[in-house]
Amino acid sequence: MQNVFDAKEAQNYIDRINKLTPETQRKWGKMTVDQVLAHMNVAYETIYEPEKHPKPGFIAGFLLKNFVKSKTVNEIPYKPSLPTGPMFIIKGNRNFEEEKKRLIGFIQKTQQLGRESFDGKMSHSFGKLTAQEWNNMLAKHLNHHLEQFGV
Repeated sequence: MQNVFDAKEAQNYIDRINKLTPETQRKWGKMTVDQVLAHMNVAYETIYEPEKHPKPGFIAGFLLKNFVKSKTVNEIPYKPSLPTGPMFIIKGNRNFEEEKKRLIGFIQKTQQLGRESFDGKMSHSFGKLTAQEWNNMLAKHLNHHLEQFGV
């Protein structure tokens, strides 16, 4: 599993993102490249801009923590065309360059804050996570969608 807290590996993600263009076509799924960039930003918004997204209610929170968390924070890659949670669904066109710039900024911020800042940090959907669980979740999500667009 890649280490999102490592400067070299964070740069690798940025290099892959920089290979995307507004015309890059997906291998699977429904979202366009601009929508996927916005979609990936939602994961970071829940960390750095939590006011943008309401926390799950009691029942949804229970289901997320008890049934979804273990599949999200482990090291097993996501399969293509998995269902997307409602808050991650992006509709309409987005500004490709703006979403790309935001995603790169979030990756850099995460790397610069480092592993220690994430150990025991509360997740919007899953409660307290270890730094390794944060790493796995963020790395898997990035890899899944970058592979979706062939980079």
